Amino acid sequence: MQASTSLISKVSAIFAALSLAFFAVTGSAHSPAEPEQSTSAASSHSLAQGRGGFVFSNWNGPDLPVWTYVPQRIESGTAPILFVMHGARRDPQRYREQWVASADRGGFIIVAPEFSRVDFPGSRNYNLGGMFERGTGEWRDEGLWSFSAIEPIFDEVVARLNGSQGDYTIFGHSAGSQFVHRFLMMKPDNRAKRFLAANAGWYTFADPEIAFPFGLGEIPLTQEQLAAILAKDVVILLGDQDTDTAHSSLNRSDGAMRQGEHRFARGQAFFEAARAYADQNGWEFGWSLRVVEGVGHSNGGMAEGAFDLVD
Repeated sequence: MQASTSLISKVSAIFAALSLAFFAVTGSAHSPAEPEQSTSAASSHSLAQGRGGFVFSNWNGPDLPVWTYVPQRIESGTAPILFVMHGARRDPQRYREQWVASADRGGFIIVAPEFSRVDFPGSRNYNLGGMFERGTGEWRDEGLWSFSAIEPIFDEVVARLNGSQGDYTIFGHSAGSQFVHRFLMMKPDNRAKRFLAANAGWYTFADPEIAFPFGLGEIPLTQEQLAAILAKDVVILLGDQDTDTAHSSLNRSDGAMRQGEHRFARGQAFFEAARAYADQNGWEFGWSLRVVEGVGHSNGGMAEGAFDLVD
């Protein structure tokens, strides 16, 4: 076990070094020119205007490249902050770029962390949070969950901005949308003010009677916590053209197919089931559904249809 841990540490160190090198040699208008690797959320390093980034290490998991965009002529210490969660391709630069025009228009800051396939292989370790050990199914240390990186990244961003922001909006498309709605459920004490979940391929329904990962069965949430989750400001974003039943990355497992034939149907089913569960228990329901017309499975199209929700 000690040798295995040593090997993992070496691989993580190599990846961190490669990430730093990659940032440095690709310092263009679309990537950070001089990234720093911070060791503390109280870092004195500032966050550059325009496109930038840093390597984040102030958590229990592997070092994470974080890609950012700070619009010109805004008060960065008080401007809204938007987390943008990438999809299964693990391409946060593209996701950030497709939000830049909206950030300029809306005056908000983009923060796009990168969960690489090296350190977070497969959907189990990224959009399902890496909560369980492969094979045994035992709970992993919560500090290593992918979900556990968001709050400390937020603290570091605010410190780098010398800001006073106390909350943020979090958006995800496709696998990123899966990350967002599960982050909502699995980290109920987070400081996100609004959750924007766009075009997820399948969902964890807010229902403890359905076995995880398709529902919250075996997840230790109290009824009070579940009621609070359903009362939060959540927007399910769906492109009305995201109806391809043969899409190459569409989950066709039995559990997913029970949610609907395609992403558009599954998103509607997820929303309606959550509303019905809240009504059944007499709870406040804070979620809403927004359909973006003419858009299929497109992060850029959903960004255009959702930028006004960042405040």
